[in-house]
Amino acid sequence: MSTPVLGAVRIHPVKSLAACVTDEAAVEPWGLDGDRRWTLIDRDDRVVTQRQQPRMAQLSADPLPGGGVVLSAHGSAPLEVAVPGPGPTVVATLFRNKIEVVEADPAAHDWFTARLGAEVRLVHLDEPSHRRPLDPEFGRPGETVSFADGFPLLLTANASLDALNTLVAQGDRPEEGPLPMDRFRPNLVVDGTEPWAEDGWGRISVGEVAFRVAKPCARCVVTTTDQRTAERGREPLRTLARHRRTGKDLLFGQNLVPEGTGVIRVGDPVRVIG
Repeated sequence: MSTPVLGAVRIHPVKSLAACVTDEAAVEPWGLDGDRRWTLIDRDDRVVTQRQQPRMAQLSADPLPGGGVVLSAHGSAPLEVAVPGPGPTVVATLFRNKIEVVEADPAAHDWFTARLGAEVRLVHLDEPSHRRPLDPEFGRPGETVSFADGFPLLLTANASLDALNTLVAQGDRPEEGPLPMDRFRPNLVVDGTEPWAEDGWGRISVGEVAFRVAKPCARCVVTTTDQRTAERGREPLRTLARHRRTGKDLLFGQNLVPEGTGVIRVGDPVRVIG
């Protein structure tokens, strides 16, 4: 079988908003350049995602040079948001993590609040090199992560999605399939593997950059959310529960930790190195 290749690269400038597809991206110690450096928080400073607000899938944030973003939504004028300057920090809560963040211009808060119908604020992770350490069960001293759920990058494989969609078609809700890859919100999508080959990977390289495969990704209700309509179904969680369950976790994809930096590009070879 030929060497697998990187088939797609996706970044999510604002956590839980629509993905941006790109041909290449710089790998930083905490994830891809521009990925999940912004997030929304509620009035209690808790991070807000599609788990609470599925309509976030219909909002977009495109990256700007220097780290800013342009926010857009159907029927609305775009809003440009600059990286906030040095100032007081707020302690945001993401799962059990407490993360110091800096608030964006209030115009961004108003933009999101009007579209989601809930009071939210946009905040920025100003110092990803030390603000949020990786879970010590899986991370090494000094390793950090941005606003991703737990790890710097998420990898999926098209062959595994095809296999999952076959299982969905054989289940009790075939009308919900086939599911597109955007349900799983990966950073890297690999072509040219056998189904579920990534389950056996320990270390890989993509182009010239090496990654440690930390653990399989446990999936949540976001995967049941149509990323275009924001409507929710039951798949793929029903099928994952039958075929891809380990304990309480329903698994699809692999979490990665960079072992170096560099630029990765669509078409780069993906090699198992450990």
